[in-house]
Amino acid sequence: MEFTEKREGDKVTYTIVGRIDTNNAPVLQEGLHLVDVKELIFDLKDVDYVFSAGLRVFLQAQKIMNANKGTMQIINVQESVKELFNIVGFTGIMDIK
Repeated sequence: MEFTEKREGDKVTYTIVGRIDTNNAPVLQEGLHLVDVKELIFDLKDVDYVFSAGLRVFLQAQKIMNANKGTMQIINVQESVKELFNIVGFTGIMDIK
Protein backbone atom coordinates (compact mmCIF):
# COMPACT_ATOMS: atom_id res chain seq x y z
CA MET A 1 0.00 0.00 0.00
CA GLU A 2 1.09 3.53 -0.80
CA PHE A 3 -0.64 6.83 -0.24
CA THR A 4 -0.16 10.46 -1.12
CA GLU A 5 -1.41 13.56 0.63
CA LYS A 6 -2.67 16.65 -1.17
CA ARG A 7 -3.38 19.63 1.08
CA GLU A 8 -5.30 22.73 0.01
CA GLY A 9 -5.89 24.98 3.01
CA ASP A 10 -8.08 23.06 5.44
CA LYS A 11 -8.92 20.37 2.84
CA VAL A 12 -6.83 17.19 2.61
CA THR A 13 -7.10 14.37 0.10
CA TYR A 14 -5.39 11.04 0.65
CA THR A 15 -5.09 8.90 -2.46
CA ILE A 16 -4.43 5.29 -1.53
CA VAL A 17 -3.08 2.55 -3.81
CA GLY A 18 -3.06 -1.14 -2.93
CA ARG A 19 -4.48 -3.28 -0.16
CA ILE A 20 -5.12 -1.86 3.30
CA ASP A 21 -4.34 -4.74 5.64
CA THR A 22 -3.07 -5.49 9.13
CA ASN A 23 0.55 -4.85 8.19
CA ASN A 24 0.17 -1.44 6.57
CA ALA A 25 -2.91 0.10 8.23
CA PRO A 26 -0.76 1.43 11.11
CA VAL A 27 1.47 3.17 8.55
CA LEU A 28 -1.60 4.85 7.06
CA GLN A 29 -2.88 5.81 10.52
CA GLU A 30 0.46 7.38 11.46
CA GLY A 31 0.62 9.20 8.11
CA LEU A 32 -2.68 11.03 8.56
CA HIS A 33 -2.24 14.67 9.53
CA LEU A 34 -5.70 15.89 10.52
CA VAL A 35 -4.93 18.91 12.71
CA ASP A 36 -6.96 21.90 11.48
CA VAL A 37 -8.55 19.80 8.71
CA LYS A 38 -12.19 20.64 7.95
CA GLU A 39 -12.60 18.55 4.78
CA LEU A 40 -11.06 15.10 4.51
CA ILE A 41 -11.25 12.94 1.39
CA PHE A 42 -9.99 9.40 0.94
CA ASP A 43 -9.71 8.38 -2.74
CA LEU A 44 -9.85 4.58 -2.91
CA LYS A 45 -9.92 4.21 -6.70
CA ASP A 46 -6.94 1.83 -6.58
CA VAL A 47 -7.88 -0.06 -3.40
CA ASP A 48 -9.40 -3.51 -3.88
CA TYR A 49 -9.13 -4.85 -0.33
CA VAL A 50 -9.60 -3.42 3.16
CA PHE A 51 -9.05 -5.57 6.25
CA SER A 52 -10.41 -4.81 9.74
CA ALA A 53 -7.35 -2.77 10.70
CA GLY A 54 -8.03 -0.53 7.69
CA LEU A 55 -11.66 -0.15 8.71
CA ARG A 56 -10.45 1.06 12.08
CA VAL A 57 -8.34 3.77 10.40
CA PHE A 58 -11.41 5.13 8.59
CA LEU A 59 -13.54 4.98 11.74
CA GLN A 60 -10.93 6.86 13.77
CA ALA A 61 -10.59 9.47 11.02
CA GLN A 62 -14.38 9.95 11.00
CA LYS A 63 -14.37 10.44 14.79
CA ILE A 64 -11.63 13.06 14.48
CA MET A 65 -13.52 14.89 11.73
CA ASN A 66 -16.71 14.82 13.81
CA ALA A 67 -14.80 16.34 16.73
CA ASN A 68 -13.35 18.99 14.37
CA LYS A 69 -16.86 19.69 13.05
CA GLY A 70 -15.53 18.80 9.62
CA THR A 71 -16.56 16.45 6.83
CA MET A 72 -15.12 13.22 5.51
CA GLN A 73 -15.76 11.51 2.19
CA ILE A 74 -14.54 8.18 0.87
CA ILE A 75 -14.69 8.36 -2.91
CA ASN A 76 -14.15 6.12 -5.94
CA VAL A 77 -14.83 3.00 -3.87
CA GLN A 78 -14.70 -0.29 -5.77
CA GLU A 79 -17.77 -2.51 -5.42
CA SER A 80 -16.04 -5.18 -3.31
CA VAL A 81 -14.89 -2.57 -0.79
CA LYS A 82 -18.24 -0.78 -0.89
CA GLU A 83 -19.95 -4.07 -0.05
CA LEU A 84 -17.68 -4.49 2.99
CA PHE A 85 -18.43 -0.92 4.13
CA ASN A 86 -22.12 -1.71 3.81
CA ILE A 87 -21.83 -4.97 5.79
CA VAL A 88 -20.05 -3.29 8.72
CA GLY A 89 -22.48 -0.36 8.72
CA PHE A 90 -20.13 2.38 7.52
CA THR A 91 -22.54 3.50 4.81
CA GLY A 92 -24.85 4.72 7.57
CA ILE A 93 -22.21 6.83 9.32
CA MET A 94 -19.85 7.88 6.52
CA ASP A 95 -20.18 9.60 3.15
CA ILE A 96 -19.11 6.82 0.78
CA LYS A 97 -19.24 7.22 -3.00
